[in-house]
Amino acid sequence: MTVLNHLLKFFCLMFLFTIEVVGRANERKARQVDSSSWEDIDWDDIGEKLPLGRNKADRERRKEMFKNFDVNGNGQMAMAEIDKGIRDVLELDQIFDSKSVILRAFQDSKASNAGGNDEYIGKKEFRVFLTKLRQYFEYYVAFNRVDVNQDNRISYTEFVDAVEKMEEWVGNIDDVDAEFKKVNWNSSSVILFEEFVDWAIVKDLNLEDDDD
Repeated sequence: MTVLNHLLKFFCLMFLFTIEVVGRANERKARQVDSSSWEDIDWDDIGEKLPLGRNKADRERRKEMFKNFDVNGNGQMAMAEIDKGIRDVLELDQIFDSKSVILRAFQDSKASNAGGNDEYIGKKEFRVFLTKLRQYFEYYVAFNRVDVNQDNRISYTEFVDAVEKMEEWVGNIDDVDAEFKKVNWNSSSVILFEEFVDWAIVKDLNLEDDDD
């Protein structure tokens, strides 16, 4: 095969790869802009794909799942392996597209083991990671149901408009202004997902349509 043929083959592969990447990006963008997509979550499917129990069956499933996530087989997983595993092993597209959820779950699961590695999670942290992935995705769904314009931040107006809805998740909110300030700990004009997570943990937020 000539050099020219090699180059043509290379550019064809790169073209196909670019089409796939752009296509995935457009799909993610479409899902993010359509706020109604956050109203219809298949919690049963998520529950079936995340073995969180301490029983023998779930332990065996996690053990096998860890092997499939851990591509290089070194017993530790970096963020890239986690990301790929959620897409290819769990096949949970909505969670795969929720990068803030994955990152927060990854960071918090590392912190759960004082003797662990600062850059990776191992078998000891894997159940914690899956548990937090499920928990934080629930919070992310709640966040997006409040974030009506889907700009990845909750304005004061959006917060006020969603008070009745949020009370179904966290109980009574007597003083809306005070609650907004409580959530918005960095004192900006909007609430970011990280802030919302901290608030949701304290409030023990529970969506009305999930199954946990």
